[in-house]
Amino acid sequence: MLCYICMPVTSIIFMLLEKDNKDIQFHAWQGAAFGIGYILVVIAIEILSTILTAIISFLGMLVGLLVPLVGLAAFVVWIVCLVKSYQGERWKIPYIGDFAEKKAGLA
Repeated sequence: MLCYICMPVTSIIFMLLEKDNKDIQFHAWQGAAFGIGYILVVIAIEILSTILTAIISFLGMLVGLLVPLVGLAAFVVWIVCLVKSYQGERWKIPYIGDFAEKKAGLA
């Protein structure tokens, strides 16, 4: 559960500290990939919004509204990850979970 608290920092710490526990490795890899992916998506949306604002301001503002929606979706996924890991379950985020399983040696 701690892997998801301050992603991706705590995830990377647990990757390094708990190398023998495959469940912790899974959650650490998934948390790191999810955290980094979220940051990259928000940066991409902000860049696109800035470019579109320079061309057509209204369109740029509309694209800029995606950031809170992406943030809300990420928050929901984050809560599910916290709850499932606390319950001892290995819940996979689509695409990211498969990557995490491979990196943790579970697939």
